[in-house]
Amino acid sequence: MTAALDEALARVLRGARLARGLSTAALAAASGVSRASIVKVERADSQPSAALLARLCPPLGLTLSELFARVEGPGTAADRVSRAQDQPVWTDPGTGYVRRNLSPRSASTLELTEILLPAGAQATYPAQAYADLHQQLWVLKGTLRLREGAQVHDLGAGDCIELGPAAECSFANPGRAASRYLVAVSRRRP
Repeated sequence: MTAALDEALARVLRGARLARGLSTAALAAASGVSRASIVKVERADSQPSAALLARLCPPLGLTLSELFARVEGPGTAADRVSRAQDQPVWTDPGTGYVRRNLSPRSASTLELTEILLPAGAQATYPAQAYADLHQQLWVLKGTLRLREGAQVHDLGAGDCIELGPAAECSFANPGRAASRYLVAVSRRRP
């Protein structure tokens, strides 16, 4: 991540927290992320992992895709095409996983994200990251071991899964090559 992207992420997170009327202590309590970590991220003194961001997003009323869309700037109804060279790419500093936001920046209820998970890497997200979301995952290349709570799904190229009720999820690549998969996310209807 570049320094400019770190600073934009810091501004967006702080703005979302303030818009919700949350202090750093209240966000820490709601997310399980330490106040010190939140302060470092909001000052762009620390590059957050995807797992940390996934814990911060739900109390802020955001998905990871919405967070990154805000970081890249507002879209318009005319932004219906997302060119490959313009799609924001973010690399998790902890796992090396690469996240590409595929969706156009126009307002939409559907988000498409491509993930490249290195061999041997694993990313775990808390159940709160999945509250009120409908998600499907399609493995494009390689293998993926998805753990939803106590249930484990071993997936290969071409397999597609709908995630169940919100539970802690772990995405692991047990293979020798990178795993590439597509995640489709929409908000559940009330």
